[in-house]
Amino acid sequence: MPSPSGFLPAHSSGSKDPDPSLVYRPDMEPEAAKDKGSFRNYTSGPLLDRVFTTYKLMHTWQTVDFVRRKHAQFGSFSYKRMTVMEAVDMLDGLVDESDPDVDFPNSFHAFQTAEGIRKAHPDKDWFHLVGLLHDLGKVLALAGEPQWAVVGDTFPVGCRPQGSVLFCDSTFQDNPDLQDPLYSTELGMYQPHCGLENVLMSWGHDEYMYQMMKFNKFSLPPEAFYIIRFHSFYPWHTGGDYQQLCNEQDLAMLPWVQEFNKFDLYTKSSDLPDVDKLRPYYQGLIDKYCPGVLHW
Repeated sequence: MPSPSGFLPAHSSGSKDPDPSLVYRPDMEPEAAKDKGSFRNYTSGPLLDRVFTTYKLMHTWQTVDFVRRKHAQFGSFSYKRMTVMEAVDMLDGLVDESDPDVDFPNSFHAFQTAEGIRKAHPDKDWFHLVGLLHDLGKVLALAGEPQWAVVGDTFPVGCRPQGSVLFCDSTFQDNPDLQDPLYSTELGMYQPHCGLENVLMSWGHDEYMYQMMKFNKFSLPPEAFYIIRFHSFYPWHTGGDYQQLCNEQDLAMLPWVQEFNKFDLYTKSSDLPDVDKLRPYYQGLIDKYCPGVLHW
């Protein structure tokens, strides 16, 4: 599938800005959302303490051993059986503690993202559905998992964190993997250009949802699975880091992840969508690509 048109050039990997996503902006009407410079603000704001605490816990406890245990714990998908729309409704009970931009339930953000994509890419119904699906892995938080093991930006475990990982200099001091010679180098336990599909990412809603989609045999294109799996990997798709792990497939998929990111990030607004009017359209996409009661 060809790359999406209209995406902006990739990042500057040398940026020292505390938020690398600020160098990557979509074209949008200024009145459609709040000022873009205020998104992903990790230096000030009323939610900053909550966000920093979440990342401090994440960067302390997300280790190779922890991630492998979570794959084993959730890999049988025996937590719950429900439809996609039931999972969307579950997100009404969740506010993401890693997100400085929103203080309203994630179900609204799901429809906001999907509708932004639908407006810009009316001919790609699978892409619209990705907007609705992308955060459904956050049901893990409602299953009792701590938010630091569910939400937030992801990063590879098993190697030294790179500079554009959020709060990199102030949150990893107590992570035991960084005391291990095998895991504390730039490549760590990986081979050069091994491909992100062979990298163990920090555990969270991206990886869980990707594995869940595979388990339930969603009939979406490969781009959809890739976007779901890596949409929170900001240090890569926006920060420009971890190139030493990427292969040609990753570079080919990068424009799709960046295109999705424009709608994931900049459609966040307290102007909430009329969900009841939107449900029939998205239920039709669910019936096409991932129907029925699914294993979660």
